[in-house]
Amino acid sequence: MKKENVPQDLSALGKLTKEVCYATDESGNYVTQLSDGWDVKISALDVAWDDIKVRVEKARQQVLNGEASPILFFMEYRLMDIKLLADYTGLWQWQIKRHLKPDVFNDLSESKLKKYAEAFNTSVADLKTMTVHEN
Repeated sequence: MKKENVPQDLSALGKLTKEVCYATDESGNYVTQLSDGWDVKISALDVAWDDIKVRVEKARQQVLNGEASPILFFMEYRLMDIKLLADYTGLWQWQIKRHLKPDVFNDLSESKLKKYAEAFNTSVADLKTMTVHEN
């Protein structure tokens, strides 16, 4: 692709960041060129974000229905899996799996709740109520 043909389709992230692309200059040499985005990539990312929103809402409903603890909601909201959450909290993966059960979650100590709250960048009170404050 020629340098002047690098896509410049403004995406949601376009105001925050640019992507480095490789293109050819007028001499045929490869050079780097900044791009604001590409409509095909933007569409793919929109589909992925829509899927994430569905997963977050499903997790919220599971918590409200008493099928899971708020940990599941925040894992989905923060795009974490059990292994990553274990790394952030210092807890074993099997412990986190147990803590996903509402009855076990309700009996967690304040120190464990604080570990989860810190990992999810929220407070213990907001963890318990699934309250999200946009930064």
